[in-house]
Amino acid sequence: MALSQTDLDALDSAIASGTLSVEFDGRKITYQTTAALIAARNHVATVVNAAGRTRGPGVFRFNFTTSRGD
Repeated sequence: MALSQTDLDALDSAIASGTLSVEFDGRKITYQTTAALIAARNHVATVVNAAGRTRGPGVFRFNFTTSRGD
């Protein structure tokens, strides 16, 4: 199961409303504590943010020398 921004939004809504149950892809998950719900939210945020990052072009460095040694 790939995590998405929708899953993160569902966790944020549950935290804001004070409920411990969240539904993902038709599955209902009930967390035991708010701390467990927040830990799950932090994990999903890390996964979603990591998936959203794309690696840009690398930095290249060139050293030029001349035949005179300059």
